[in-house]
Amino acid sequence: QVHPVESGGGLVQAGGSLRLSCAASGVTFSHYDMGWFRQAPGKVREFVAAIGGSSDNTYDTHSVTGRITISRDDPKNTVYLQMKNLKLEDTAVYYCAKATTDWDYQDLYYDYWGQGTRLTVSS
Repeated sequence: QVHPVESGGGLVQAGGSLRLSCAASGVTFSHYDMGWFRQAPGKVREFVAAIGGSSDNTYDTHSVTGRITISRDDPKNTVYLQMKNLKLEDTAVYYCAKATTDWDYQDLYYDYWGQGTRLTVSS
């Protein structure tokens, strides 16, 4: 089975930067679209960004445009989410997920999820 593992979360001051990582065995990430989601305290899980498995095209939500870069390292079977100019609203648990077929903004189109890594942005 697929076992994604996120890492890289922590406590960061507003305006700072951080890189989240997602690695897993049991699947070749380059063959599938991959996505990052986040869930803030008391809020529903929301889409953050995605990267294509074949085209390497990237997509993100308006709240992070210009502040994030999603990428992959195929030899390491790892997907990254580089975040900069962090804001208080970025505080959340971040999840890495594999798309069942094609990426989408809705989380029901992803079939394997990591345990999440927590990012806290302080003022």
